[in-house]
Amino acid sequence: MVKNFVQELKWRGMLHDVMPGTEEHLLSGMQSAYVGIDPTADSLHIGHLVGVMMLRHFQLAGHKPIALIGGATGMIGDPSGKSQERNLLDETTLRMNQEAIKQQLSRFLDFDSETDNGALLVNNYDWMKGFSFLDFIRDVGKHITVNYMMAKDSVKKRLSADAKEGMSFTEFTYQLVQGYDFLYLFENLGCTLQMGGSDQWGNITTGTELIRRIGGGKGYALTCPLITKADGTKFGKTESGNIWLDAHRTSPYKFYQYWLNTSDEDAEKYIKIFTFLNREEIENLIQQHKEAPHLRALQRKLAEEVTVAVHSEEDLQKAVKASDILFGKSTSEDLKYLDEDTFLEVFDGVPQARIARAEVVSGLDMIGALAAKTGFLKSNGEARRELKQQSISVNKEKVSEDYALEEKDLINDKYILLQRGKKNYYVLIVE
Repeated sequence: MVKNFVQELKWRGMLHDVMPGTEEHLLSGMQSAYVGIDPTADSLHIGHLVGVMMLRHFQLAGHKPIALIGGATGMIGDPSGKSQERNLLDETTLRMNQEAIKQQLSRFLDFDSETDNGALLVNNYDWMKGFSFLDFIRDVGKHITVNYMMAKDSVKKRLSADAKEGMSFTEFTYQLVQGYDFLYLFENLGCTLQMGGSDQWGNITTGTELIRRIGGGKGYALTCPLITKADGTKFGKTESGNIWLDAHRTSPYKFYQYWLNTSDEDAEKYIKIFTFLNREEIENLIQQHKEAPHLRALQRKLAEEVTVAVHSEEDLQKAVKASDILFGKSTSEDLKYLDEDTFLEVFDGVPQARIARAEVVSGLDMIGALAAKTGFLKSNGEARRELKQQSISVNKEKVSEDYALEEKDLINDKYILLQRGKKNYYVLIVE
C-alpha cells in the first residue's frame, strides 16, 4: 500500500515543479525514483539534505529510493547555477568519497531492507567508464538536438553576455550524460522518476526526453525548491564555509548551533523540510512558538531532530551541554565533559593567555592569575575587589582570594576557564 508522496512534499513546502501525471503514476503502485549526489567531497553538507529527505519520504511512502553517486558527472562538472567549472576528480578519490557518503545516507535510507523497497546506491561511473566517445555520440547524442540543449536555462545563463566565463564542450554535454543516467536506470532498474533541486529541471527533462525517444517509455520529473534563508544569505553557509554532515568537518556542537540560530521565519519552514515530525506535531509547535517566541521552541526542536538524525542522541546531549555553558546554567563537571575541539569552539574568540605549566604545578595565586599573569583584569586592586564580591569563577565554580590554581583545575590537561560575572570569560592555556 503506497501513500501519497506528492501530497506529503506539498504540505512540507518541498514541491516546486512536477511533471503532469506523476502523482497518479506514484499512486498506481510501488515505483523507483533517484536523486543524483555530487561526490566531489568525502561528506555531504546540509545543502544535500533536501534531496536525501525526499528519498527518505519516498521510501516511507512505500516506494524504492535510489541514490546515484555522480562519479562520471563529478569528473565533468554541472553548469547548473554555477559560473565556472569544478575541479575534476580521479577514480580512487571518487570511490573513497562514495563510501563515506553511503555511511551518511544509511542514517536516513534503509539499504539493508529485504523488502521490495530497500534503498539502492549506484554510481554512474560504473556504466559510463566503458562508453566510448564515438558510441556515446552515435547512440545518445544523435537523439537530442543542439537547439534543444541550448534552450535550457542553465546553458543560456552560461552563454549570456553577462557571463564572464564561457562554457566548455565538456560542460555542455553534462545534460546528455545526466539524461543518459535516467535512461540507463529506466532500462536496467525500472526507475521512472528523477528528483532534484529546481535548478535541475532542464537536466531531468532531457532524461525524460531520452526515455521517450530511445527507451520508448515514459519518465517523470519532480523538483523541490532551492532552499534560501529569509535574510537573503545562502542556506547552509557560514563565515567558515559549508555546514557538513561529517563530525570532523563540522562538529556536532557547531551543527546544532547552526539550526538553533535560525530565524523564526526560517525555523517554521525548515522544521517541515528537515524533520520527520508529522503535520499535527509541527502545527502544534508553530502555535506554541507564536505564543512564546522568546522560548524558541521551534528552533530547539529543529536543532534536536536534525542533530540526532545526522549524528546521534549522545552527540546532541554533548552539544546541548556545550551550549548551556555559554548561555545557561552549567557546572565544572559539564566543562570537563567537553572534548578539546568542542571546548575551543565554545570559547572561540574569548581572550586568552598562555602560562607555564610549572606555575600551575606550584600553585598560581588568583591575584596573579587575574591581573599580572594574564591581563584579564587591569590591576591587582581590581582583582581583589572582584574576588571579595564573589564575582570570579574558575571553571564555573566561585572562588575567593585565597584560592590557588593547580593541575586539578585543568580541562583536557591544558585549559582553565576564568569568568567574571555572567558573561566575561578568559581562557588560560597551560603549556
